[in-house]
Amino acid sequence: MLAFMAAVPILVTIILMAAFNWPAKRALPVSWLLSAGIALTIWQMDFQHVFGYSIFGVLKAIDVLIIIFGAILILNTMKLSGAMTTINNGFSGITKDRRIQAVIIGWMFGAFIEGAAGFGTPAALAGPLLVGLGFPPLAAAMVALIFNSTPVSFGAVGTPVFGAMSTLAGNLTQVGAEQEAFTLVMTKWIAIPHGLVGVFIPLLGLCLLTKFFSEEKSIKPGLAAAPFAIFAGLAFVIPYILTASFLGPEFPSLVGAFIGLPIVLLAAKKGFLVPKTSWDFPHKSKWESDWKSVMEDKGDIGEAKMSLAKAWAPYALIAIILVVTRIPALGLKPILQAQTIKIVNILGIENLTYSLQWAYLPGTIPFILVAMITALIHGMNFQQVKTAWTLTFKQISGAAIALFAGVALVQLMLNSGVNAGGLDSMMTAMAKATASMAGDAYPFVAPFIGVLGAFISGSNTVSNILFSSFQFETARILAMPEILIVALQVIGGAVGNMICVNNVVAVCATVGTIGVEGKIIRRNAIPCFIYGIVVATVVALMIYSGFNPFPI
Repeated sequence: MLAFMAAVPILVTIILMAAFNWPAKRALPVSWLLSAGIALTIWQMDFQHVFGYSIFGVLKAIDVLIIIFGAILILNTMKLSGAMTTINNGFSGITKDRRIQAVIIGWMFGAFIEGAAGFGTPAALAGPLLVGLGFPPLAAAMVALIFNSTPVSFGAVGTPVFGAMSTLAGNLTQVGAEQEAFTLVMTKWIAIPHGLVGVFIPLLGLCLLTKFFSEEKSIKPGLAAAPFAIFAGLAFVIPYILTASFLGPEFPSLVGAFIGLPIVLLAAKKGFLVPKTSWDFPHKSKWESDWKSVMEDKGDIGEAKMSLAKAWAPYALIAIILVVTRIPALGLKPILQAQTIKIVNILGIENLTYSLQWAYLPGTIPFILVAMITALIHGMNFQQVKTAWTLTFKQISGAAIALFAGVALVQLMLNSGVNAGGLDSMMTAMAKATASMAGDAYPFVAPFIGVLGAFISGSNTVSNILFSSFQFETARILAMPEILIVALQVIGGAVGNMICVNNVVAVCATVGTIGVEGKIIRRNAIPCFIYGIVVATVVALMIYSGFNPFPI
């Protein structure tokens, strides 16, 4: 009964968002109010601790919010300056084979945008670009979402991992584990299973593309491009895994795409591993009605008025600044980390202290910094800069409410063990119940909890905020490696991006395929399930063999 009551706020979130189509910014505050009521009554917590831990959660959300703000700001700045239009035009004329175009733009360019900006922008950018090249809008939306999976765990310079850590900090403190060391090791073991499966995602996406959008309705044209698709998978995944293993969560997707994109572009230009027979969609006269857009594509806001080098300069600058500020040997990392704002003993609760490393957050340096530099090097006027900032504030307002409530909810559930009734925390109660039901099969459940979180919230980051502590607790109860189970959560949250309602609605809106969201979710559920099961199998074999990369 206690486990059920503990789960009520999460269940209400799922019902409000999945069944009643409430946005996260409405559903999560309701769930927090519910959890506060349950904490005060059934868990017999006092007002001081209920609101103290909730305020701590709101403050922790600021870290993630600053990264989101910076990521969206740089994207809006580049759209208004015309840089995104220039970058998009640069992809034209490389190849006429639709399979190769899909891989270059949906997989490689989408991965780069994910690494730099995240939060649904890759599919929303890649989709219209593919439509502009002649893809049926429905096909563009579907394949862009499928490809936007492997890079997502490290999207917006690692925000989903930082989201997980914002709630895991309490768990790790309780067991005496060092947070930075846990983050670095977890990053590696998110990337390795992700990468092993991710190598084949371009091929899987192409097979579904040709199955649903070729005249023969067959996966054979997709399989014919297997050598190039797997090559593109490796071009991204190899630097992705290496970067995750040595540099932390900020870089894998950004560096993987930064290295892989020019390699794949060169291969396509030279015809390396490209199928000898070019493949195209049926003539437009044969397109099914729901393949088409219901509106005209208006393109980017800014005009293409600069060189490709100048257009790419902000992203190159972001990559350089990240490397310079994240490698300890260069000396800038400790200086930036030392710039903190602290709030000590929140609401008089001893040792409940919030610390904001404002200068070290990637949202500040490099994102906001580079956005300001971009305005100068791209010759933007004051009105354009003002518009970029205004749009960004509007876009994050909903995300801010959802994050504040979501992190407050998790922190309250995690710390509800401080009560007059002598009860376990809500998170521990839920974890014990789940552990008893799933038992040794739990590795096959863990990634789909992440998928569920992303599906209902529209975000790998929010999924990790909601469920990482829960996954950690469940792993401890089952005596499984906590780091691998949490890694499955982070991977599952990324895979859930293929089907999450917010992303599907956003990409359909940008390409004009209104009303076919359900069809995309049903089709993309196939690669989502395949991805989740294969990743779970890989990690389960590690766990059953006794492997634990971070014993606690």
